[in-house]
Amino acid sequence: MRRLILAALLLATPALAQHAGHGAPAAGEPASTREFRAANDRMHAAMAIPFTGNADRDFLAGMIAHHEGAIDMARIALRHGRDAPTRALAQAIITAQEAEILQMRAMLARLAR
Repeated sequence: MRRLILAALLLATPALAQHAGHGAPAAGEPASTREFRAANDRMHAAMAIPFTGNADRDFLAGMIAHHEGAIDMARIALRHGRDAPTRALAQAIITAQEAEILQMRAMLARLAR
């Protein structure tokens, strides 16, 4: 059992280390990186919803925050990116996820009745 726990900890260490400095800016990093960090931090904070036990409501509330984060990241890609296919995908994500957010908000309102 100890070997199993030790192996699990060793395997998890790189992932834990990666998230330990999550959001901590490195000196001299590009503006896009700073913006992605800020968008990611906002998204994760917004996704920390109070769970209600209603799986439908919790799913919708969490996904709205997730989609808003994706839109923020896509806008950063449009501001700083230069690759035409990536920019096109970013624009498509904005368009699709804005529509999905409207749909999910309407669904949440319906569930609240």
